[in-house]
Amino acid sequence: MNEKEVSELRRRFRQDRSNITHIRGCYVNEAKEIVSEFDQSLGLMQQEECEKFLALLKRTLSGTLEKNLLDISFTTQQVEDSEEHRLLMALRNSALKDDEAVHSFFEKVSQSLSMDSHYLILLAHDTYDVYYRSKDGDRQDDASSEVYSYILCSICPVKMSKPALSYFISENELHSLTSDRIVTPPALGFLFPAFDDRCANLYDVLYYTKNPAETHPELIDAVFRQEAPMSAEEQKDTFRSVLCETLSEDCSLDVIQGVHTQLREKIEEHKASKTPEPLTVSRREVREMLETCGVAPEHLTAFDEKYEEEFGGDTDLSPRNLIDVRQFEVRTPDVVIKVNPDRSDLIQTRIIDGVKYLLIRADGGVEVNGANIHISNEDPQ
Repeated sequence: MNEKEVSELRRRFRQDRSNITHIRGCYVNEAKEIVSEFDQSLGLMQQEECEKFLALLKRTLSGTLEKNLLDISFTTQQVEDSEEHRLLMALRNSALKDDEAVHSFFEKVSQSLSMDSHYLILLAHDTYDVYYRSKDGDRQDDASSEVYSYILCSICPVKMSKPALSYFISENELHSLTSDRIVTPPALGFLFPAFDDRCANLYDVLYYTKNPAETHPELIDAVFRQEAPMSAEEQKDTFRSVLCETLSEDCSLDVIQGVHTQLREKIEEHKASKTPEPLTVSRREVREMLETCGVAPEHLTAFDEKYEEEFGGDTDLSPRNLIDVRQFEVRTPDVVIKVNPDRSDLIQTRIIDGVKYLLIRADGGVEVNGANIHISNEDPQ
């Protein structure tokens, strides 16, 4: 799925747009026990409650593609005949009215997922009469192309609120409010089937994780029988490791600056182009970046081999997962320097009298603990 397709679905989570009639759910405690199950009709809810339910579901389609929203694909064999795919299809095709399938799904999630708090599992079913979009981008609501039927699962942690004082207007007094269980925005969830090319793709799931560093592979294995995609944090750490291990003496400040700059430029160009497809870079593209930075051929070969070993030779990576576009950081055991990425050229490395130094050009004013200091022209010797 691309950004436009995700945004198109997100806009549906309003009372006047969605066809969600009810929400199935269950409450799970820390012992992985299902305490209760419920089936609530949105039509019988107060408007405020209904809007809050839809807002929770909508958050499951938030974040960045390839970081918070991950693509998980079924094999052809799974789609043709597998327990996990049949269960998802039963939930979808019955519009969550198959009680046995719903309960089986709740059991599968609750027995596999490890969380440090109580949580809710919410399930919603929607049918979307997909409007026709012409080649020039014009929307034609009266010319539907197909009906997209899908389920959305949101897993929402339940936290205890803190006791507090509250002012009661009618009594003109302050009274204590006891702590209570509060449903927080979803930490995990998924959309099935994926909305690819504005059509249902039964081979794909769009998986959501609020924290890119915690994909909960145990849940992915239990529900989809697939390996969890490498998280954004894992990609960043692995990419750094590949560079360090393969570039040897070529792993210099200049090379890392060069790669960081080129990746940032790709991100900025992609953003300016407003292309809906997620931005990725291939192994070949990263190799070309290293080559333009002057990395020796033998180290480029080593990089190719290590990249294939860690990621797979045909695996493309998201530049947003490889660098921090907001800052450029230089770290020693005792010093951390954070630089505006546009001015990483202000830092250089030097060896003076056999001692390694980081040099920072200070053309403007310099502050130390908030005090402007003067840099003298006198020789420190």
